[in-house]
Amino acid sequence: MTTLLHGQTKTGIDVLEAEHFAPLKQLAEKHQGQLRLGVLTNPVGVDSQQRRTIDVLRQDAAEAVPGLKVVTLFSAEHGINAAVDGYSINDKIDPASQLPIISLFGATEAQLHPTAQQTQGLDAIVIDLQDVGVRYWTFQTLMKYFLQASAANHLDIVVLDRPNPINGIAVQGPLSTTGRENYVNPSSEPMRTGMTMGELAQLFNREGHLGASLTVIKMSGWKRSDWYDDTGLLWINPSPNIRSLTQAMLYPGIGLIEGTNVNVKGPGEPPFVRFGAPWIHATELAAYLQARKIPGVSFMPVTYVPSGSEHYPYIGKRVEGVEIIVNDRNALDAPELGIEAVSALWKLYPQQFQLDRVDRLLLNKPVLEEIRKGSDPRKIAAGWQSELNAFKAIRAHYLLY
Repeated sequence: MTTLLHGQTKTGIDVLEAEHFAPLKQLAEKHQGQLRLGVLTNPVGVDSQQRRTIDVLRQDAAEAVPGLKVVTLFSAEHGINAAVDGYSINDKIDPASQLPIISLFGATEAQLHPTAQQTQGLDAIVIDLQDVGVRYWTFQTLMKYFLQASAANHLDIVVLDRPNPINGIAVQGPLSTTGRENYVNPSSEPMRTGMTMGELAQLFNREGHLGASLTVIKMSGWKRSDWYDDTGLLWINPSPNIRSLTQAMLYPGIGLIEGTNVNVKGPGEPPFVRFGAPWIHATELAAYLQARKIPGVSFMPVTYVPSGSEHYPYIGKRVEGVEIIVNDRNALDAPELGIEAVSALWKLYPQQFQLDRVDRLLLNKPVLEEIRKGSDPRKIAAGWQSELNAFKAIRAHYLLY
């Protein structure tokens, strides 16, 4: 039996257990004494005893709430086991529970949204997913899609909240442009949101006028200043590409390079901690970035051979690049670091670097054009502060902690 540490954060599932599932009892009463649940989760969805949220609901909650039954499981990007990096997610049946699994990730837009047929016969969806505090992390988008399905299909949505692993204070980076919403851009928000999944659910629902029937089970013991290693919680990889807190710290910036012709995450290398290409000169790039005196980080020239699946660039080829060393995480503005890295690649290697592909995750053409013109990244960052402050004012209405 696991003992909670003094001051350890209790996540939403632990709080729900401590409340003897009272919020679910209320929902069962609303639905005439029954509560047929779908559960959207992955391996991070466990309680303090390392019991899966799936099993806590189908066993303990079912015993405490007459009429409650877990009927269907849903999986997000990377699958129910958070182990797949690509579209070939073949989950069909959960071996432990024998419940059917519906994958909501695929190559087409239609495969990303829960349909009326998939949610037919359900009264509520319980969501227990770990956000990483970054706008283009797709779990928050899928949560929004379920909120949109709530009103249309008369579903209650229950979000079991979890910490923002890179803290809930820092709100950083340019906002994505309104009207460009997609799977990596659920709404116009900065790259680093400083919000939890429960807070984002409230923001999406209210600001988007979605009309979802939403219940957020808050954490206890979490402070906004907490990084994940302050929480006392066990680290579980939320995806095959975020395997440490350091990677999560850098992802809001270095993630921008993903999808370009620069390698950032061959699975054999630490994703988002280093980046490289055959046409990069490691010592040149490291010296240039080091001279920029970017707060919180330093750069080491490296050479490596990326390994992994063939859709990553330069698999099996020698590349040169830099490894990023985080010296002061509280001083680090990761989105601005991302702009610095993109600007350096464009300045030093304009004939090779595919700058236009950065917009896939940046989704802000004015910022991209400033980079293209060669503007100083600090000047570019100063230019997005007014929009960022406007977002902070909206965000303030939805903070739970």
